[in-house]
Amino acid sequence: MYQELGRLILENVGGKENISNVTHCATRLRFNLKECKKVNPDKIKVAKGVIGIADSNGQFQVIIGSEVSKVYKEIIKIIGTIENQGDSTDKKRGFVGFFEIISGIFTPILPPLTAAGMLKAVLVLATTFGWLSRESQTYYIFNFVADTAFFLFPVILGYTSAIKFKCNPYMGMLIGGILVHPSYLALINAKEAVHFLGMPLKLVNYASSVVPIILIVYVMSFVEEFADKVSPKFIKFFSKPLITVLIMAPLSFLVLGPLGSIAGEGLALGVQAINGFAPWLIPVLVGATSPLLVMIGMHYGLIPIGFNELAVNGFDTVVGPGMLVSNVAHGGAILAVSLKTKNRDLKQLAGSAGFTACLGITEPAMYGVTLKLKKPLIAVMLGGGLAGLYCGIMGVVRFSSGAPGLASLPIFIGEARPMNIIHAVIACVIAFSVAFISMFVIGFEDIPNENSENIEIDKEEKPKRELVTDGVIQVKSISRGEIIELSSVKDDAFASESLGKGYAIVPEVGEIYSPINGVVSSIFATKHAIGLEGDDGTEILIHVGIDTVRLNGEHFESCVKEGDTVKAGDILVKFDKETVIKKGFDISTPVIVTNTSDYTEVIVSKFGKVNVGEDVLALA
Repeated sequence: MYQELGRLILENVGGKENISNVTHCATRLRFNLKECKKVNPDKIKVAKGVIGIADSNGQFQVIIGSEVSKVYKEIIKIIGTIENQGDSTDKKRGFVGFFEIISGIFTPILPPLTAAGMLKAVLVLATTFGWLSRESQTYYIFNFVADTAFFLFPVILGYTSAIKFKCNPYMGMLIGGILVHPSYLALINAKEAVHFLGMPLKLVNYASSVVPIILIVYVMSFVEEFADKVSPKFIKFFSKPLITVLIMAPLSFLVLGPLGSIAGEGLALGVQAINGFAPWLIPVLVGATSPLLVMIGMHYGLIPIGFNELAVNGFDTVVGPGMLVSNVAHGGAILAVSLKTKNRDLKQLAGSAGFTACLGITEPAMYGVTLKLKKPLIAVMLGGGLAGLYCGIMGVVRFSSGAPGLASLPIFIGEARPMNIIHAVIACVIAFSVAFISMFVIGFEDIPNENSENIEIDKEEKPKRELVTDGVIQVKSISRGEIIELSSVKDDAFASESLGKGYAIVPEVGEIYSPINGVVSSIFATKHAIGLEGDDGTEILIHVGIDTVRLNGEHFESCVKEGDTVKAGDILVKFDKETVIKKGFDISTPVIVTNTSDYTEVIVSKFGKVNVGEDVLALA
């Protein structure tokens, strides 16, 4: 029963006295806890009715699925009303706050940086094999296209840092822009003494730098608050940004920029010192522990170090080699599970998840297989650690950014180190082979929930519908936008298909329409998620954006109510797309078939740009 599951979860998060706040979204319970050490996650995640657990944005989350509201109600019945002591996501301290900040700053810019890095790798391949001359204008243009994202790092990071530090992102871009303005670079190239406001100016080339702009924007967030307070209301529109830039320009050039540059260089020197003392240490640690770091979000702490190394030294020894072999090892272990298991569903999931892990996307493998079976984690760490040792001994580095997987091997090609790519390939072979063989030796429990807590959820009886099984059911697009793989959604519960199969769309407009004919079965209080039951028995969950529950319904407008009959193409929800994006939320919208098990196949039939009402998902 829901009451029993609620009691078990409550007991293993430390009881009522350990909860500062508890809410729920469309699929998961969200706990803000006073002491995380009181949580017993092993007891929670094996309980029947629990799909998985996650620790995100300072919240301990228990993923339940569409029945989450019923479990939440039972928990509230037990503990009563808890005075909200504040969402820890607003004022984070220590490691949790640091890693969330780094994640928020770097995650949005990974696609352009990956594109730039892979283009660099393609150029290296083209020139190495004689397909393109370095003297050609084509090479010249492609080369500066690839350099642009790195050169403009201060501008790009100025935007994402400002969003994370809750100040004007366009002012962040402006401050980043002054650091790489051609006139400032001309002063550097002139190599003459420069004075600003009567003080000597230390000329630093901030192109491709990481630490200075983050430090500058952090300080700007306080300066902007000051400018807002001292500006009279009737002239605030222009006085606030003017005061901000008048204060920040001198601070940036005379104090913060040079300090950030020194910190960045010190970070690089620290990594060099470790590599000089024990060149195998960092790749071994990263290769072996990457899955653990990803689970708790600490891998985000490595990202700025890797980018800083690329900016200062032109190569990265921290992130690239270790995470490459770890991801390939993850693929090897999960593909071994696919071959070894007798469970048809697990075989299918492990086969696809293992392949994507080798390409650098490990979330489906991690949350769909590894954490459920547990023992594959040992094989992954063995393979990643041994391959990391080889990387360290052979001095493997990456010369650009990119998703750490087999698809990004070209970023390990460097003219100055012709054997680097060979050693990277050998390391991948070691990682895959060791993890694959280890998985067969170690073995695993083929039925993940064999020793689960004996808690069953008896779902309420629903009027039985006659499913359409003699043909293909079409689920339509919910908006105008771009259809993407569900696995690419930045939410592990959706990406791993734990909640069901389906598709995701990045809407171009703030309007969501019904993909089927049926009734509205549920609307979440914050209006960001809606459940539908189709006339043909299909059960659909639409979740507008990622983690948008934190907006508490702001910027969302529901156009229907529970129990309404809708047809495909009827509008369900409106939302202020631009404001939601500006507040830092990903608007990728999963559309999940929550009763996936009722169908033999759930197949996305179209990717890319679509209009409202186009057939995009086939159920058979």
